[in-house]
Amino acid sequence: MVKMRNEQFDESVKRALMAASKDVESAEVDRWLREDISEAEKQAWEQTQGTGSVVSTHRFSMSTSDGTVSQHMELKTFSNRSTTVPRAMISRKHGKNNIPQTSRSLADMIKNRYLYQRALVDDVVWSMIYRASDRPIEERVNFRNLDQYIKSGLIDNGIELKYHFRVKDRDGREVYRCSDFTDEGEENSYTQPLFLNDPPARMSVMQVHFPGRSDYIFDSVSFMIPSLIFTLVLLVTFVFTIYIIFRQKKLTEMKNDFVNNMTHEFKTPISTISLAAQMLNDPAVGKSPAMFQHISTVINDETKRLRFQVEKVLQMSMFDRQKATLKMKEIEVNELIRGVVNTFALKVERYNGSIETNLQAEEAVVMADEMHLTNVIFNLMDNAVKYKRQDVDLKLTVATRNEQGKLVITVQDNGIGIKKENLKKIFDKFYRVHTGNLHDVKGFGLGLAYVKKIITDHKGAIRAESELGVGTKFIIVLPLIKID
Repeated sequence: MVKMRNEQFDESVKRALMAASKDVESAEVDRWLREDISEAEKQAWEQTQGTGSVVSTHRFSMSTSDGTVSQHMELKTFSNRSTTVPRAMISRKHGKNNIPQTSRSLADMIKNRYLYQRALVDDVVWSMIYRASDRPIEERVNFRNLDQYIKSGLIDNGIELKYHFRVKDRDGREVYRCSDFTDEGEENSYTQPLFLNDPPARMSVMQVHFPGRSDYIFDSVSFMIPSLIFTLVLLVTFVFTIYIIFRQKKLTEMKNDFVNNMTHEFKTPISTISLAAQMLNDPAVGKSPAMFQHISTVINDETKRLRFQVEKVLQMSMFDRQKATLKMKEIEVNELIRGVVNTFALKVERYNGSIETNLQAEEAVVMADEMHLTNVIFNLMDNAVKYKRQDVDLKLTVATRNEQGKLVITVQDNGIGIKKENLKKIFDKFYRVHTGNLHDVKGFGLGLAYVKKIITDHKGAIRAESELGVGTKFIIVLPLIKID
């Protein structure tokens, strides 16, 4: 629309300037006719004066109330002397023949008058052809009239906008500019030759520009702004709706995966407990205290496993509803990590792995919930065991350091790693990295979501760095409590 309005504006200005140029040419032709023909008529009039014309002169003076003369006026009256010779004599004998002859004489006189006037016009035309283009542009154009021609042409073409113009002669020299001329908007000026029939080497031009052209174009399309805003709102609403649909689809898939994983996780302990309960009904089991003890231990372990999984799901639900409260107290993180590592070492050694600590943080006291912070460290190390490589022994490293007044905790492994496209999603609830049709790693996809929630509630931050086939590194940053 803006492009179209610009084109319409350009066309309207060009039409207006063309009309102004034609008006200038018409004014010049009219001036030539008046000057040349008036001169010829004057000579003819002087000739008639010698045949008996009378000139009477009357002078008048105008004065004010106090007697002071303010103006003098002179009135000349031209009249022909009356003649005693009759203008027409019609005899009785030849009267019938004289009237047609007199009519023919009048017709010939009018014809001769026409031929005379036409000859005068032809003389003017030839004079203009040979002499007009040689005259300076200042003598050919009345610049005040040119301003009126431009204004009239613009109004006729529907443009009522302030403009500035100047005129340049055939040598490119500026001979006139309007009184309020400014350079603003001159980069978009319009050029129009003043006399189109002049030789190209003698052609003068006028240049017109509009300082408020951009605002004028914008105002002419401003009626589209409400519809544009409405369209933009519709577009944003449509995009947001599509985003919500795809997000809902993704959440539905994640929840379906969660239900499938939860079913798979609960199925094994329930089957084990059911089988153990059936064995307890066997009379032979009751007679063997060792077998009875073993079955009881299995039931107890599987019940604890079920309870742990259920509590994990309920715990995340409580955090989502913001009903869980943290029991904050001063915690020495280095000591906490040592305790977790000592407890977890047996599980790592079971897979022929090793766990190392590099606790370099000199200031390691933070305000935290001991139980939840312990679970965070435990979850990260447990993930390292779950996603270890089969062909390489597990190597797990837990380290601390101080950095810009913060405590930095890192948990690094040499496991299977995570693809870059999956790395930014691992902290989403229910999200699990796809491993094809393999289900050798158990879980609900809640562990890392729980870790991020806990760290965020402790006013900290967590991020992951990983390379597929090399390993993963989790980095936790917590605010310190400075001890004087």
